Amino acid sequence: MMKRLIPVLLLCLLFFACDNSTENKDPEKPKVFSFNIPSSLFSLDPAFAKDQATIWATNQIYSTLVQVDNELELLPSLAKSWEISDDGRVYTFKLRNDVRFHDHPEFPEGKGSLLTAEDVVYSLRRLLDDGVASPGRWLFEDRVTGKEAFQALDSHTVQMTLKQPFSPMLGILSMQYCAVVPKLLVEKLGKEFRNSPIGSGPFKLKRWKENEVLLLERNPTYFEKDASGRSLPLLDLVKISFDENKRNAFLKFRDGEQQFLSGIDATYVDDLLTEEGQLKPELAETVNLERSAYLNTEYLGFNLEKDHPALSQLKVRQAINYGFDREKMIRYLRNGIGIPATHGFTPPGLPSFSKDVKGYTYDPEKARKLLKEAGFPNGKGLGKIMLETVSSYKDLCTFIQKQLADLGMDVSLTVHPSSFLRELTAKGETAFFRASWIADYPDAESYFAVLYGKHPAPPNYTRFRNEQFDDLYQKAINETHEGTKFALYQDMDRIIIEQAPMVPLYYDEVLRFTTKDVTGLGNNAFNLLILKNVELK
Repeated sequence: MMKRLIPVLLLCLLFFACDNSTENKDPEKPKVFSFNIPSSLFSLDPAFAKDQATIWATNQIYSTLVQVDNELELLPSLAKSWEISDDGRVYTFKLRNDVRFHDHPEFPEGKGSLLTAEDVVYSLRRLLDDGVASPGRWLFEDRVTGKEAFQALDSHTVQMTLKQPFSPMLGILSMQYCAVVPKLLVEKLGKEFRNSPIGSGPFKLKRWKENEVLLLERNPTYFEKDASGRSLPLLDLVKISFDENKRNAFLKFRDGEQQFLSGIDATYVDDLLTEEGQLKPELAETVNLERSAYLNTEYLGFNLEKDHPALSQLKVRQAINYGFDREKMIRYLRNGIGIPATHGFTPPGLPSFSKDVKGYTYDPEKARKLLKEAGFPNGKGLGKIMLETVSSYKDLCTFIQKQLADLGMDVSLTVHPSSFLRELTAKGETAFFRASWIADYPDAESYFAVLYGKHPAPPNYTRFRNEQFDDLYQKAINETHEGTKFALYQDMDRIIIEQAPMVPLYYDEVLRFTTKDVTGLGNNAFNLLILKNVELK
């Protein structure tokens, strides 16, 4: 009996040894992409995607009818095609028929249901729902007749009707506010949907511990493929921390705990960049730097309704624009980050931007001439001008203050908390103030709306009103031919330069640092985070 058992025992031992040797081999590690967002995340419901943390997170979880790529080109997403009526008011979208929501126990058999036109209509109508109180309501509130403007013509056809043509509408539909959610699930979960998000995007929620960590895992049923035919996304897991201490985030990036660092901060700028704003040579073998124009224009604004003896005069406002060196300001105060705003209000990165639009450059002699023509030779009789700003821009405003002093202009600075300064400018209680404008969608209309005479403050903090400008604005938003629209935009920018309701300072830039094993991230003028194509080598 024992003789017969020995071979069997030996065979079993050999089998277990082989099995254990296989188990002990390191399986392929999951591809985890880690980074930090230096602010809190309050909701994962796209109807509340008003800040960068929410936009970055929800862009991974949900899909929209159309999407923008890193070149800001509008591409199909949930909608495989669309048509716009000749009068520019009716948009008809044909949906893909292979898009599923993420799995969830509330779905039949726990499997994500197919996305239909009813889900799209529900999602867009939801932005107008008083009970939801979405901050994205403004996208449609004055542009459609109400919820009935969105209709499902059949299970895979959606129609949207505007009150009047509005050419930037396709770009608006790419915003995260317009992400599509499952009607069935949102109606069941109600407000709990904020922390139990289900979309059809490349990643799905694994875990969210508020103010600490968000884990997103690969969606195996995602509908897109890359140019090589590989199913997206290429990462297994996305890990986001929420540490408001930017220095801590930099140290984790430096030590290899995180693969991505967005933007620059005074606490670590000298660790990464030279004085000229280039990546330090010693980091070239371990770090990639991606640099892009950013759809953000920093400026100083004049309240044209404020009865100020000097700033009410056009030539004084023009003199201020000519009176300081933007190139020097960027080089010495921002480590070369940013592009001096020597064109119009709209920044590079927008397809309508043109260098043929000539703005203000440093010309102290011309500034002195303008002051003299305005009746203030060498600044005499001009009086004190108060510039109201925030602490993070005090150094830039001090630079401008000193250069204007060389022209005889007495500028004093008052520093406010940013929320209080916004309140002052909205109420019209400040004559000269620091501000900025970031585009909401990839169309220059987002900038010109800031100066449209029929718009209140916000966004028209300068109270600028110009009949010719307003006429061009109306023509542009009704124009469907891209080239004609761009020409109108450029004419509007020239009016802004001529009338000087503001002082453009610089066009911002997006800086992204990644470790060398990261590919496919890219950069874009929206600073929109697109992770579906990211790969870890």
